[in-house]
Amino acid sequence: MDNKVILDIKGISKSFPGVQALTDVDFTLREGEIHALMGENGAGKSTLIKVLTGVYKRDEGEILYDGKSFECSSPLQAQESGISPVYQEVNLVPNLSVAENIFLGRQPIKNGLIDWKTINNESEIVLKRFDLNLDVSENLGNYPVAIQQMVAIARALELKSRILILDEPTSSLNVQETEQLFTQMRRLKAAGHAIIFITHFLDQVYQITDTITVLRNGGYIGTWPTTDLSKIQLISKLLGKEMEKLSEVTAEKLGGHSEEELSTRKTFMSTKGLGSRGGIKPFDIEIKTGEVLGCAGLLGSGRTEVANLLFGIDNADIGTMTVDGKEVKINSPGKALKHGIGLSPEDRKDQGIIGDLSVRENVILALQNKRGWAKPVPFKEQQELADKYITLLNIKTPSANQAIKNLSGGNQQKVV
Repeated sequence: MDNKVILDIKGISKSFPGVQALTDVDFTLREGEIHALMGENGAGKSTLIKVLTGVYKRDEGEILYDGKSFECSSPLQAQESGISPVYQEVNLVPNLSVAENIFLGRQPIKNGLIDWKTINNESEIVLKRFDLNLDVSENLGNYPVAIQQMVAIARALELKSRILILDEPTSSLNVQETEQLFTQMRRLKAAGHAIIFITHFLDQVYQITDTITVLRNGGYIGTWPTTDLSKIQLISKLLGKEMEKLSEVTAEKLGGHSEEELSTRKTFMSTKGLGSRGGIKPFDIEIKTGEVLGCAGLLGSGRTEVANLLFGIDNADIGTMTVDGKEVKINSPGKALKHGIGLSPEDRKDQGIIGDLSVRENVILALQNKRGWAKPVPFKEQQELADKYITLLNIKTPSANQAIKNLSGGNQQKVV
């Protein structure tokens, strides 16, 4: 690709207390390019973006923007300089309306007052690009996380920035919504905008990007044209392991099971006509031991509501539920935990962690709730459990006593 280089990152390093997040990382972005930034959880992708946009101050290295040294001290400065990020965690204002969030910091003024009519009308037009017919006067926080993510993306697109950064933008979107996003990305690319696309979905990388850069353990592995790197080669770069045999592995070998095999397994949990009046309609499911059951659907179809009902966040007022063959009534998360049911929520930041507590304390939160607060988990057991999962899940933290807010998003998710 011979397009003009718009961004050149050289030798960036960044550390946090006890953690080296980035070490001598390079990254080059050109006009009219969609560039995938790839890596496993904790590889340093989000940290690099936050260094670029002024959330974090780099320890070493240089950033050139349009060939000139670029020092960014805040996300606002980045936005004013034409760099617009959409972070993995939605960073908008939940108690403001959808329209207010889209025009936050750049509200049109008429006769000395904010022009609410223009804000609302323009917001509706922007959202219709994604087939979203929302009440833009409704508080953003009243909508599901997936809708909030779409609003954040719409806001970034409306800013018409020279560089658009999308950090895991499709993680909560369905296929149709993802394709609508890709349509807008192609439109921006054709107009000469540059896009950094962070994702774990390999198929999407090969569908939309021109270039791939891989980070691993906070270090720079390399950059390749997307067409020059096969999926097998990409996985090898991501994992740092030879993957010759991977191409021989079929989907069946990866974990598919025949109906005959599943029929012999014990049913762990089942529901019959479970639902809530005014909420989720009655549904039947059956989950067997050792089985992964997928729950898919469009926005508003009830995916999250099903999970909330099974975990006791919402209460069922019709139907029945059985666990290990016994009928149960789960009306609180505490009861769900006692029956061996856990939940990894879609909104990690607000529902999954307590940022000021340590990794160790976050790991044992659910266990402590299950046992009851009158029976505190002994410190030695807390430490053993935390160390076990830090090793098992390769959580990058200097110790179990590190505040979880200091970890990368990917490592926070592992703790959850």
